Amino acid sequence: MQIVWFGIGAGVLAMGFGGMISAMLMKRSNERMTCWLLSFAAGIMTSIVCFGLMPKAIELSGAFTSVLGLIIGIVAIMILNRIVDKITESESEKLKVHHTHEELYHQVNIIKNRSKMLRSGIIMITAIGLHNIPEGIAIGAGGSHDYNLGMIIAVMIALHNIPEGMAITTPLLAGGVSRWKAVLWTTLCGATTVIGSLIGVLIGSVSDFAIALSLSAAGGAMLYVVFGEIIPQSVVMTKTRAAPLITLFGIIIGLVIAMV
Repeated sequence: MQIVWFGIGAGVLAMGFGGMISAMLMKRSNERMTCWLLSFAAGIMTSIVCFGLMPKAIELSGAFTSVLGLIIGIVAIMILNRIVDKITESESEKLKVHHTHEELYHQVNIIKNRSKMLRSGIIMITAIGLHNIPEGIAIGAGGSHDYNLGMIIAVMIALHNIPEGMAITTPLLAGGVSRWKAVLWTTLCGATTVIGSLIGVLIGSVSDFAIALSLSAAGGAMLYVVFGEIIPQSVVMTKTRAAPLITLFGIIIGLVIAMV
């Protein structure tokens, strides 16, 4: 049960806290700050995978199973993103590169047309919510094998989810959603982390092979989000080299946390 509380803290509370920060301090979208925070979070996520999930997966079931899980996670999140992009892109605008974080989070129309805000917001929250499931699986599967590992993963994911919560809430506020509703929606989006942690606990009770496969699959999903979305889009949106440098700093902080 304590492992599930890790999922609640890393998902619901962290994203809700990020949403509250946006609601209190950010009257309008601040893309540069959001990108830098997400870049730092990307570094934290990379540390989770490289220094936490993959070494444990290899230890439990060997390199082949770990690589297989990594590929499964990458392919699964690629398919998910393709489905979301197909739903949200219009015939007149096929997005290849995102130039705002509204586009990055699959909600291009949220500010332009308030009548479309709810639909666009739901699509965006659904996309991020689905991204949170493998993070929860990592918490549950890791924690069911090693309590301390689950706690470390939860802390790192919480550090990632705070800026992600800010990224979700800010455009909702710009689209006309009231502050408390925007924070509530963002908080509920983090609930899928709890669902993932429950799945991870169930998987963790099966076998070492199942734990290793779930840890590496979660790692693959996280790496795709980092290197396929956050880092390249942060560079495009800020037009500086600050984003990758901040990502490297996040990797170092994540390594320090993992070693504690």
